[in-house]
Amino acid sequence: MTGHEREREPDLGVLAARVLLSVQRELFGALAEQGFDDIAPRAGAVLAHLRPDGVRASELARASGRHKQVVGSLIDDLERLGYVERRPDPADRRAKLIHPTERGLLQMAAATVIMRTIEERHARALGERRYAEFKAALRSVAELQESPADGPDT
Repeated sequence: MTGHEREREPDLGVLAARVLLSVQRELFGALAEQGFDDIAPRAGAVLAHLRPDGVRASELARASGRHKQVVGSLIDDLERLGYVERRPDPADRRAKLIHPTERGLLQMAAATVIMRTIEERHARALGERRYAEFKAALRSVAELQESPADGPDT
């Protein structure tokens, strides 16, 4: 490895992965300490997007960026563990809504507090304004990344 390769800045993927893995480790470690030790970080694709009034699996897939089959498997796991349940959608009886159970609501509340603590720590370290700018920029990059890439002629 040359000196230039060692000095190269980590790319977006490497930095994003470092942040994601570190936040997941802290979040799910703290959840485990609070008795939610039966859920794995991969379940975050569903848990992060649950709503108390229920949400369709297709919306969970879209929000998480995961395939419907993957989300369906995660919902099955979370249902078996007692975090969610499927109920008929009152707007369309053929469809199902994924609702958090009482345990799911407790987990959601705990995760909210843990994430707030993580974010407050970073805001203190960077300063409120700088952290808000960082989140806004990160949100913009995420949206740009999710949108179709512009072709060479655009």
